Amino acid sequence: MNVVKGSVVRSTAGRDQGGYFVAVDVTDRFVTIADGKERKLSKPKRKNVRHISPTSHVIELSGMTDKKLKRLLRELEPEASGDAVTTGRE
Repeated sequence: MNVVKGSVVRSTAGRDQGGYFVAVDVTDRFVTIADGKERKLSKPKRKNVRHISPTSHVIELSGMTDKKLKRLLRELEPEASGDAVTTGRE
């Protein structure tokens, strides 16, 4: 799994499952993630790399604020998933 600083990732396990985050810091086995809303850039969450799925998007973190990050992730969310939204009715 190739996750670098600034990568947009999707959580696959835990309370935040299904949410989109940005990788703030990357080590061998752990990634610290933030979304600007629940997890601020000043206090990111430490998550095991096995519990995230990287997307093809990378965000430049220099000069990033929580408000900007929240807006960028909201814009990327439907695009990053690549899945069509289904309502269950046909």
